[in-house]
Amino acid sequence: MTFRWLYPFAAAAILFGLLVALAWPASAAPAAAVARDPACAASLAAANTQGDDLRVLGCDPAGRGLAVVALGDPATARSVAVIVPGSDTDLHSIAKPLSWARALRAAAGPDTAVVVWVGYRTPQGLGLDAASGAPARAAAPALDTFVESVRAAHVAGPPHLTVVAHSYGAVVAALAAPDLDADDLVLLASPGARADDVADLHTRAHVFAARAPADWMRWVPSIEIGDLGHGADPASPSFGATLLPTTGVTAHDRYLAPGSATLDAVAAVASSPDAAVASSPDAAVASSPEATVTSSPAAAVAA
Repeated sequence: MTFRWLYPFAAAAILFGLLVALAWPASAAPAAAVARDPACAASLAAANTQGDDLRVLGCDPAGRGLAVVALGDPATARSVAVIVPGSDTDLHSIAKPLSWARALRAAAGPDTAVVVWVGYRTPQGLGLDAASGAPARAAAPALDTFVESVRAAHVAGPPHLTVVAHSYGAVVAALAAPDLDADDLVLLASPGARADDVADLHTRAHVFAARAPADWMRWVPSIEIGDLGHGADPASPSFGATLLPTTGVTAHDRYLAPGSATLDAVAAVASSPDAAVASSPDAAVASSPEATVTSSPAAAVAA
C-alpha cells in the first residue's frame, strides 16, 4: 500500500524543522570510530547472517547503537562500496540498508565487498535534526577516517572505492567530500549537498546523483539559510553530477532494490574502475538527461 497523500505532509514537517532551527541552531558532538563490542557483534551477526559472508566490523550498543557491517572482505576485494544510510538508521534498524547491500553486491559481483556504515547518530524523524547540518558535520570526519582505514587495511593494493550515500547520508558524504579518499561518490535521494555544484564539493571523486519522480524528496525545498536546509539538489542538471537512471524506483528507499535501474547503474560504478558514462534519453529527473553507466563497452546496465 502506498501513502502518496502523506508526501506533502512529510515535506511540510521538514520545512517546519527548518523554521524552528532558525531560532535554535543545532549542534552535535563529533562522531568517533565505532567500537566493536563482542557481545553486540555476535548478536548482530546472528540476527542478520543469511548464509552469506557477513562480517561485523563495529558494533556499539550504547544509546540507539552504531554498527559497521560488511558483506565480503573489504581487505581483499578488488572493489569496495560503502553505503551511508540516512535518518532513522541505527543498530536496531540496520536490516533495511543491509538489504540494499545484499542487492548491490549481488548486482556488482563477488569481487566487490559492500559495507554498511552506520557510524553516526542519524537524525530521527523529519524534524529539527533532519533540517540541520549539525549531525552531518559531526559525522563527516568519521566517514573520512573510516574510508581511509579501508584503504589502509587493504592487502592487495588500493581498491576501487565508492561511497554510496542515501538521503541524509548524502548530506554527510557531501560534507565529507573534500577529504574523502574515494574514487566515486554516489548521492541518492539527497535533500541537498550543502554545496553549489560539484566543483564546490572540492572532491577528487567522480560524483553521481539520482532522485526518482516517485520520491517524496522532490517536495523538499533546495534552500540553505545559515544552518537551515541543505541547499542545492545534486540531482539537478545545474549541479554537474552525472545523473543515474531511476526507472523502477518506486519510493524513497527503493533506489537499491532489485529491479531498479539505479541499482544496476550503481553496481557498474562500484564494481569497475573503468566504468564508462554516456548520456541517456531516459529522464527521471524532470528535463534532465540521465547517465547510462557501463562496466564494459558492450554492457549497458541502465534502463
